[in-house]
Order: sequence, then C-alpha cells, then structure tokens
Amino acid sequence: MLRIKNLSFSFNGKSKPIFYQLSMDVKAGEFVSIIGPSGAGKSTLFKLINGLLEPDEGEIQIKGNKSGSRLGSVGYMPQKDLLLPWRTVLENVILPCEILKEDWRKKMPVIQEWLSRFDLSQYENAYPDELSGGMRQRIAFLRTLMTGRDLLLLDEPFGALDSMTKRNMHRWLLGLWGELKKTVLFITHDLEEAILLSDRIFLIKDGRVYERKVHLARPRSTEQIYHSELIEMRKELEKLIHHDN
Repeated sequence: MLRIKNLSFSFNGKSKPIFYQLSMDVKAGEFVSIIGPSGAGKSTLFKLINGLLEPDEGEIQIKGNKSGSRLGSVGYMPQKDLLLPWRTVLENVILPCEILKEDWRKKMPVIQEWLSRFDLSQYENAYPDELSGGMRQRIAFLRTLMTGRDLLLLDEPFGALDSMTKRNMHRWLLGLWGELKKTVLFITHDLEEAILLSDRIFLIKDGRVYERKVHLARPRSTEQIYHSELIEMRKELEKLIHHDN
C-alpha cells in the first residue's frame, strides 16, 4: 500500500535533515503507529506522504504509483476535528463527496449504514457544538472514510481527549476495525495506545526509523493494556525513545 525508500528531507534543503535515507513499507490492511519524540518529524512525514511536501531524495509510492501528484490520494484526519460548525453531522460527513463532485444522494444508503455503525444515526441533524468530544472525533473519522481512499493518515486523532473518552474511543475503534478494511498510519505519543491498536510500530528518532511488531492477537480489547506482554513492550519502547544513540 505504501513504500518509502531512501527518503531524505530538510526544510529549504539547507537545514539539518529531518529524515536521512528513511525507508518503510506498509502493507494493505495494516494498522501502523508512528511514535517518536516531539520534533522528530512525524507530522512532516505525513505531509510528505500526502503530497503537501516533496522529498529532497528518495521515493514515496502509494499503491505502487511512482509518479504523479500524491495530493488527494490518501485520507487525512488531523488532531483537531475541524468540523464546520454551521453544518450538521450529515452535512459534515458528505463534505468529501461534494469536494470530489460526487452525487452524495446516490451514496445515502452507504452513508446511513456508516452513521449507524458509528452510533451517529440519531445525531445526523445535530450541529458540532451540541456533541461531545468523542462524538466529534467519530464524525471526523467518518468524514475521512468518505474520501474513499484506502490509505488513511490519522495525526493524533485522540490526543486532545480526556483519558476516559480516549479509552472509549479505543474500545469503539477496536470493535469496528474488522469492518473498515482500510490501511491506517496513526501518529500518537501514547505508547499504550500505539501497542493496543497497531500491527506494527515505527519509532522515528534522529531522522531514522526503528520497527517493532506487535504480537497481541486480534480481536483485541482495552483490557489488554494490563497484559504483561503489552507492559513489557511499553518498557522496551520507552528505553528506545530515551536511549542516546
């Protein structure tokens, strides 16, 4: 689904490289988390993948495509939900269809089905300021799905939520994951979150990437945060983050 090969990038091409010869592959259907210290370049990597920035060297392939613009080829969800306050839940969800000049009315059966799966059916005529933070994030996630893209970039989507709401979002996403049939790259600073949700984890540090596979069996539940395997992996990641190379 995504191949990054020998990627190097620095702003203006003059400053110290944020990435140097960075490579990673993401398979179709995988959930991959990106972790690392603040300022390591996680959000910059997303901008490179979605075509907002271009690398100094190296290749970024999406679904094997080596050439052409990457803009619009992935679905992107930032930390803030960025819902339009003057539009209802349904009107926010159909926004990608309008941007792509698609007839959203023909998609209403699919949209209604997803609203139901996201537990939003009864709120489709509500406005964002009438909803909780968790509900707003579900709407933003559904809007990202409605782009129709197979690769989704989620940049700390639960980072601004309180711990209880975040745990509920984990429970909700784990329950829904099998139905999504999408490939996800997920930026987070929460190591428990990364381990619980992911198939693999990439740690970006000092312009390099370190890969760790998560061996927790699926389907998963939020109770697995107390399992010894998860706790040990969190310790390993903490040491890797704080170890001086």
